[in-house]
Amino acid sequence: MALSPDDVAALARLARIELTDDELAHLAPQLDVILESVASVSDVATADIPPTSHALPLTNVFREDVVRPSLPVDEVLAGAPAAEQDRFRVPRILGEEA
Repeated sequence: MALSPDDVAALARLARIELTDDELAHLAPQLDVILESVASVSDVATADIPPTSHALPLTNVFREDVVRPSLPVDEVLAGAPAAEQDRFRVPRILGEEA
């Protein structure tokens, strides 16, 4: 199934990316190639292969947690452009309501 520029426009809206009509027409065939490549991976016979998270059997080696005092809040926020109620204040994004 080939992606149309309308399909790409819908994806762009979901990703909050603004694209011109020329960009939509240019990206549609490129995304088709990517989707075909991903689909070809699905065709690989994997019934006898156990699911893994890595190609090699790896074991995580973590250091022990060491509890230490943290920095005082005023020292942490000293370099922040804005702070409010002992927290970093950051600008709202994506028009979210307070």
